[in-house]
Amino acid sequence: MDAEATAKPWFKKKRFVIPMAIALLIGLANIAPKSDDTTGATDTSVSQDQNSSTDLNDTPAVIDPAPVEDPGPVETVSQENARLSAAGYVESMAFSRTGLIKQLVFEGFSEEDATYGVDANSIDWMDQAAKSAAAYLESMPFSRQSLIDQLEYEGFTKKQAAYGVSTTGL
Repeated sequence: MDAEATAKPWFKKKRFVIPMAIALLIGLANIAPKSDDTTGATDTSVSQDQNSSTDLNDTPAVIDPAPVEDPGPVETVSQENARLSAAGYVESMAFSRTGLIKQLVFEGFSEEDATYGVDANSIDWMDQAAKSAAAYLESMPFSRQSLIDQLEYEGFTKKQAAYGVSTTGL
């Protein structure tokens, strides 16, 4: 018999069949749904919810997606430390805003981080002025005006200083 007559057709040869089988398997793998794909499950549950929640006119209910919250800017480590340090100071003693910023700068924080740290806390500056006025009166006598002047020197505004002194009974 002739070698050409007994030879296999080109599409039955191993060098063709094996690569075609691999290509076919890869193609089928990409078409088949993946088990870890959660979007397909979410899509069907949403469509089932929409189909099951219809009104009398058989119009699908509108589902509003939940708004995505913007986390906002993330504070740096230095800003966080300045914020925590400022909170610690006002828990233990009274400070004006400017006095507290100066204290944080003295500790080594930059002016920007110190300002951020102070402003990131919700501090009642009127209350701080009242506490400061009371602390001064515990240590020495003051006239009303001299105590107001002292609080202003410490960095409180005129309004904050006057309020703080008025809470002492002066």
